[in-house]
Amino acid sequence: MSPATPWLVFYDGECGLCQRFVRRTVERDQGALFRFAPLKGETFRTRVGGEPPSGTVVVLAPDGRRFVRSDAVVEILKGLGGKDARRAVWLARVPRVLRDVGYRAVAAVRRFL
Repeated sequence: MSPATPWLVFYDGECGLCQRFVRRTVERDQGALFRFAPLKGETFRTRVGGEPPSGTVVVLAPDGRRFVRSDAVVEILKGLGGKDARRAVWLARVPRVLRDVGYRAVAAVRRFL
């Protein structure tokens, strides 16, 4: 991940859990790799286009690759380095379908967390 070109993280701006995740990421983002914007914002419409997926996080890499749900979380953790990157390695070993089941379960109740 290159600090010269930030990765864009689009999140649900109305979700308390999402906002806490963003704050935690900013605190740990030593290399200033990430920039954040709400899913329903103008930046998403201009950079990604279309309707944003509901109940998820989207990461847009500098090379245009998109990551959603648990893949987005894995990429963010990798970028943070240290223990977070080691967690990403373990999390990535879980098949995406299972990771996304867990992600969707949390997303279903995220506004209450």
